[in-house]
Amino acid sequence: MALNLAQLRAFLAVVDEGGFGAAADALGLTQSAVSHAVAALERTLGHPVVSRRGPAAPTAFGDEVLAHARAAVAASAAITDLAERRHGGARGTVRFAAPPTVCQGLLPDLLARWRVELPNVRVRVFEGEDDEVAEWLAGGTVDAAVLVDPPPGAGVQVCEDAFHALLRTDHPLAGLPEVDVVDLADDPFLLSRGGCERHVRQAHAGHPFTPRHRVRELATLLAMVGSGVGVSIVPGLVATMLPPGLVMVPLRYRVVRRLVLSGPAGREWHPAVTALVDSARAA
Repeated sequence: MALNLAQLRAFLAVVDEGGFGAAADALGLTQSAVSHAVAALERTLGHPVVSRRGPAAPTAFGDEVLAHARAAVAASAAITDLAERRHGGARGTVRFAAPPTVCQGLLPDLLARWRVELPNVRVRVFEGEDDEVAEWLAGGTVDAAVLVDPPPGAGVQVCEDAFHALLRTDHPLAGLPEVDVVDLADDPFLLSRGGCERHVRQAHAGHPFTPRHRVRELATLLAMVGSGVGVSIVPGLVATMLPPGLVMVPLRYRVVRRLVLSGPAGREWHPAVTALVDSARAA
């Protein structure tokens, strides 16, 4: 049995990109080349690894192969990059995941910094909710991520993000320097379910808390507060996305989330990931 890395890369790309055409674009190959590589892998293994009925997805056997394929491809890339670093610094592609507020409020500055300091490192961004990002990093779908409140020592903290009340500009509390959560009790409360619920509940600790509405998407939350449906509490990075008519006011009793840039726990980091983290640490 002779496996090769090109076949494993094609298999992973089809799974991660959701189809043969998208995988071809990601790899810079033709769709036919990707299809032939996956078919060759299946002939070598003697079992199908991708279901071709409906959207491309791993078969049950493909699911078993997936983690091993990721480890093999990652190890090969790390060895190659270690050798190349001897000839002029970090290089390679890093799959990078972060929550939406980080992607919009923090990541643009990081990407600009990395383009200057690490010109041979290509960063591919994946946006997901807090729990999704952590799962992707643990499972090897991505190489690096910004994690929310991970255990100490996980990487380098890139931001301590304090939570604020989200109000319309014509709200009676909008002009105050800070607000207490009890001041918000007269308004219907919109609870964000996109990863910040734990922090919002922490802000209400010791006070009655009965959300009127539960919202997952940030855009929906902003639109509802803007239309006067209610008020909310959001992380400070949301300030970069506020539409006209909305304002954020600091909470009197500070609640923060730690945003930490890290590679995977329990596995060797891709050398380019180490370079990204070192660059962020020096910022």
